[in-house]
Amino acid sequence: MDLEIRKYKFIQKLDFINESLFDKLESIVNEEMGETERISLEQYNKEIDKAIVDIEKGEFYTQEEVRRIASKW
Repeated sequence: MDLEIRKYKFIQKLDFINESLFDKLESIVNEEMGETERISLEQYNKEIDKAIVDIEKGEFYTQEEVRRIASKW
């Protein structure tokens, strides 16, 4: 499948992703294109708050778990 077709199919999938995944993808694309921007203090604090909630709910990996997962790549 050529790149143009892959791009088109990828763009179609963007209609169905949530905001969190979109933010991640947008960040990756911007970084690759040299268009990185600093996030606002408000966004930074929002991400910290979300991370704290995730940790409190047990939604995280330990360093050993990450190493085990990465070793399978």
